[in-house]
Amino acid sequence: MIRRVSVVLSIAVWVCLCTLCSAGEHNKLSKEEVADGWILLFDGETLFGWETHGECTWKVAEGILMCDTGKDGWLGTTSESTDFVLKLQYRISANGNSGVFFRADKGPQPWVTGYEMQIWDKDENNPTGSIYNVKKAEHPGGKLVTDVEKWQNVEIAANGERITVTLNGQKVVDGSDGKHSRGVIGVQYHYPEMKMEVQDVKLKPLGQKPIFNGKDLTGWSILPDHRSKFSVTPEGWLNIKDGNGQIETADVWDDFVLQLDIISNGKHLNSGVFFRGDKGGFWTGYESQIRNQWEGEDRTKPVDFGTGGVYFYSPARKVIPSDNEWFTKTIVAHGNHMAVWINGYMVSEYTDTRPVGKNARENCRLEAGTISLQGHDPTTDLSFRNIRIAAYPKRDIAK
Repeated sequence: MIRRVSVVLSIAVWVCLCTLCSAGEHNKLSKEEVADGWILLFDGETLFGWETHGECTWKVAEGILMCDTGKDGWLGTTSESTDFVLKLQYRISANGNSGVFFRADKGPQPWVTGYEMQIWDKDENNPTGSIYNVKKAEHPGGKLVTDVEKWQNVEIAANGERITVTLNGQKVVDGSDGKHSRGVIGVQYHYPEMKMEVQDVKLKPLGQKPIFNGKDLTGWSILPDHRSKFSVTPEGWLNIKDGNGQIETADVWDDFVLQLDIISNGKHLNSGVFFRGDKGGFWTGYESQIRNQWEGEDRTKPVDFGTGGVYFYSPARKVIPSDNEWFTKTIVAHGNHMAVWINGYMVSEYTDTRPVGKNARENCRLEAGTISLQGHDPTTDLSFRNIRIAAYPKRDIAK
């Protein structure tokens, strides 16, 4: 009897450990996903990067983004997206009515200002998976593929006017609509006395084009009369040594998503990625800091704003990368809002509420400007690769 109890207990412990391990795999990105440009919209721990609209209360519990109290409302990202692939898992209580919004404006009616992927099995005109009042979901055999109170896998791809929805591996929508081209992503809480849960919310920006060819410095200008040395390595990387100095793009952008890989070839080296800068201006515009240094053993205490911090305005909430290791930086800027992800983890965001002007050190700059890479001082030795950017379409002011 003792041996049998021992075996049962061992099995129980093994099951618990497997459950914990499985839970720990959520809300993370693989190395392959990071390299492919995916970012997390939900970090599994906090509501950082999200804001509530309406009368509902969202919270994080055991790695799940959830709402089970309040009235109508929704939770939306603070950053906008344009073309993308969005993946998430949701679980909803029986008879629950919800939805996933995208390309929506902040405010009370995201299903009007943007698109809604419907989550409600009882709507015959817009069954689960439909783009509400745009394209009805076609379920295999005419039957829903969803199962309430179990985790459902959703993939939404929005690329130009084409929109596709895949539920649990089955494509249920493949349509076209051009009403909305950019906006935030959100999750709806529609009825009282229901529960809506979400996890593994990740996004891959689409439509980016390379702005560094890996062969030479075509499309880039070196600011004269400074000490930094710029070269293209045999591996096809843009290398910066010594300082100070700057290399900038010939083109300019205002609202965009920028991604690039960076390596710091030394201890606690200092550099930065500037955006919305003045052509020919030295270290102008906003700066996304590069400095892999933190206080003691605590990566949540960055030194000098830390890698991914918006310099002067918003320190990184955690220093993700280490020196001598490649990492991926994602910068999103639209209007007066900007946000930065490192290896897919959102480390900072900043909304500039200052009066609008041209000097980002003194005012909120909305005007398009250059992207530039910084040589900081004589210790500078950094390399950059896979530099790509997608401009956001202009807003439809008639909306």
